Amino acid sequence: MNAKELGRSGILVPPLGLGCANFGREVDEDTSFALMDYAFERGINLFDTAEAYGAGQARDYRKKYLGVDDVRETSSEYHSSEKIIGRWLRSRNVRDRIVLVTKVTTNFARSHVREALEASLERLQTDHVDVYLFHQFDANTPAEESVAAMDEAVGSARARAGGCSNYNAAQLRDALETSRRLGVRRFEVTEPIYNLVAREIEQDLLPLCRSENLGVLSYSPLAAGFLSGKYQPDRSRFPKGSRFDVIPGHADVYFNEQNFQTVARVHETASRLGVPPLRLAMAWVLRRPEITTVLVGARNTAQLDNAVEAMKLSSDPAWQPALESVAAS
Repeated sequence: MNAKELGRSGILVPPLGLGCANFGREVDEDTSFALMDYAFERGINLFDTAEAYGAGQARDYRKKYLGVDDVRETSSEYHSSEKIIGRWLRSRNVRDRIVLVTKVTTNFARSHVREALEASLERLQTDHVDVYLFHQFDANTPAEESVAAMDEAVGSARARAGGCSNYNAAQLRDALETSRRLGVRRFEVTEPIYNLVAREIEQDLLPLCRSENLGVLSYSPLAAGFLSGKYQPDRSRFPKGSRFDVIPGHADVYFNEQNFQTVARVHETASRLGVPPLRLAMAWVLRRPEITTVLVGARNTAQLDNAVEAMKLSSDPAWQPALESVAAS
């Protein structure tokens, strides 16, 4: 795959990355290993994870917020994503050929970020990550403290570049302006959600990233599987073991009448064009020039194949009118 620089970081990344949130959660360790092998063999060498991605955390979420105490995960391991990647890296001995991204969840004080990064490195069985991100905006940490914490992480060589995930444009702009004012390293990477039913970043975040030359890792190109059409408005009928079954909060994000209508239009357009609907939806995301890498949270190798084929489709000039028509619908 043709590599691109991630913002101004000097890190070269492929147009597709492997999202590893489901490791140990919806897919077991053997399947996770097979997915990493398959991705790596095809040039997908960016792996995205976080300290928050774990089977244990998913189970705790359901118990705390839904009052449901049951077992839906493939393991009970906390931080299972980072730990499984760490075991894979140790067994394959390819750390220097992987672009590794992980995140700290909350509390971006320097002391906590230092401890969280050390813990992630231990789970990942490496001495550094390539990209370290704040997983979400933390209003309880002043911008001066958070940018200083990320500057320290990168300056310590435990991370090659820093950035944020799930920040809106105003929050990201404030972080960039604060780092300039303090004379410290700026965020080089941002990781937003982006798909046919979550397009808010088009308004101001993507233009900001373009003007500031920031790397963009977009996630959930298929809306956590919502665009597959397998979900119905009845929340009691989630397919067993699906992303929405394990993490029901996804329904709060996507379940509304307009989004279900978008799913129907995507499937109608795909049928007319003779292309799988998920391939069409993936190609639509890949067509955006501001997106450096699209993260694919695959559950099987066929889903990785779909992403690779979608990449070919998105770069074919003959398909641009069809992709634009989907975007305009």
